[in-house]
Amino acid sequence: MRCEYHAAGLCFSCTRIDTPYENQVADKQAAIAGLLAPVAPELAWLPARASEESGFRTKAKMVVAGTVDAPTVGILAADGSGQDLRDCPLYPAALGDAFAPLADFITRARLEPYSVPLRRGELKHVLVTVAPNGDLMVRWVLRSTEALARIRKHLPWLREQLPRLAVASVNVLPEHKAVTEGEREILLTERETLTMTVNGIDLHLRPQSFFQTNTDVAGALYRQATDWIAAAAPDSLWDLYCGVGGFALHGAAPGRAVVGVEVSEQAITSARRTRDERLSAGDAAMAGVEFVADDAVGWASRQADAPEAIVVNPPRRGLGEELSRTVEESGAATVVYSSCHATTLARDLAWMPSYAAREARLFDMFPHTGHSEVAVVLDRQ
Repeated sequence: MRCEYHAAGLCFSCTRIDTPYENQVADKQAAIAGLLAPVAPELAWLPARASEESGFRTKAKMVVAGTVDAPTVGILAADGSGQDLRDCPLYPAALGDAFAPLADFITRARLEPYSVPLRRGELKHVLVTVAPNGDLMVRWVLRSTEALARIRKHLPWLREQLPRLAVASVNVLPEHKAVTEGEREILLTERETLTMTVNGIDLHLRPQSFFQTNTDVAGALYRQATDWIAAAAPDSLWDLYCGVGGFALHGAAPGRAVVGVEVSEQAITSARRTRDERLSAGDAAMAGVEFVADDAVGWASRQADAPEAIVVNPPRRGLGEELSRTVEESGAATVVYSSCHATTLARDLAWMPSYAAREARLFDMFPHTGHSEVAVVLDRQ
């Protein structure tokens, strides 16, 4: 893939873009296989699931800089100034076409871009997500609510420019620190969720919910996990770090007891909504599905009875020793581990010696970078 920003020396976020894509995928699998070899010596690799090379990112985290009348929407240069990336080829047209109206909105609503060098200004980021049907979620990350009234006033204009704008909110991040968003969210639209339809299942994404940035490859990941679970045919299943319920809902089956656990109340509310909608539509598999808002580590350690299968999808830090040992001691016959950081995956597998890693598959969520997702199925020895 050719990127004019990269060619001009303006953006180097895609660190592997000069490597042919098939080589990128092969290199990632080889590197992960090397990390896992000491703890999974007999691991068999299924064919890697590659991504489209461009237009694959369904979520944009755009830094806002420049001035009110000439804002940049993209990244920061080394000196703290803004580098506009409105034509970045990573984004599909339905998402990329939103950047120009959003930049115009910054001027219209008089949202002062935040200056990192001066530590002054209001608007730090614009976060945009596109659903498979073309609907959009837009979030403005502000240091205060000073501009909230102006955003509300001009929001009807933006909705005219972006007819597919379904969900809009303001996130408040008052601190001068290098993070993407704060804890407080102010909803500005009637709709609260963006519907991400994956493999025919409507997952409801709230403004602060985590979701994979590559929806197409995420669908393949869910299908692979579903196949592994179906082959094991467990009567009971845990989905730890379940988010909005993707693995749990895909892994449900008539007569199977499924529990999804996630610390985010918002994510659990979304997961329950999907379950209830499918139950109302006559999906008998949803009758045994339950979602719990709790810390996965603490919840799992308190359970008297373990399931026959467990799916884990932790953040980059991995499961950690406590949860890894809880899984090790659970007696579950099958574990599916989806990891975005192979180093912590290898570490966690060392804490689960009773399990043998049988099959693995690379899911390239992040082309042109060194990052990837890998899923592994473990059988109890």
